Amino acid sequence: MLKPLEGVIGYHFKNPGYLREALSHKSFASESKSGVCNERLEFLGDSVLAAVVAHQLYIKHPGENEGSLSKKKAQLVSRQNLARWACELNLGAYIYLGVGEESSGGRTRLSLLGNTLEALIGAMYLDGGYQTAERFIAHGLMRHAEPEQADYKSRLQECLQKKYKMPPTYETTHAAGPDHDRTFHMVVHLGKKILGRGEGKNKRQAEQAAARNALEMMSQKV
Repeated sequence: MLKPLEGVIGYHFKNPGYLREALSHKSFASESKSGVCNERLEFLGDSVLAAVVAHQLYIKHPGENEGSLSKKKAQLVSRQNLARWACELNLGAYIYLGVGEESSGGRTRLSLLGNTLEALIGAMYLDGGYQTAERFIAHGLMRHAEPEQADYKSRLQECLQKKYKMPPTYETTHAAGPDHDRTFHMVVHLGKKILGRGEGKNKRQAEQAAARNALEMMSQKV
């Protein structure tokens, strides 16, 4: 199970125990009585990720102030962004889960995927050092478009198709303001359930805002 993932991430662990620990959810640790889960590695990986992203942004945006860099960093390391990256790696297929967590859809839960990805970064840091983790993050996260240009609609559709085998639908609830300065209010549904709400100066912006809100709400569910 570990070898295929090493091929996906482009790194071979000298100590496979780090990788196994990074993939071990607390539900699995509890049921298997192993006592080893990925929460400590998640803590470490979160700090390594923050340091790498901050360094990369500092280099790539020499003219920007602290506030602008902080905003970019927060968007890049957001839970939904990490979950999207984890989906690209198909990380959910490799996680060790307990029976209950497995049956409740843990492999596609955005918060769980993001946490496991941070644990994986922590494991790579311990096994291969800072530069190994930095290369992985730079290739997997920093190569994407700036978060402001992110296509939240595509991310939401990808996640819902994988989990529910159906796409979301968007509905304009109302538009306010004069004709030259309208604000559109949008909701995004999965069937009859409202997943998120958003607004924008045109329907496309409103749909993106609603999709982003839906992803944020989904990432908060445990």
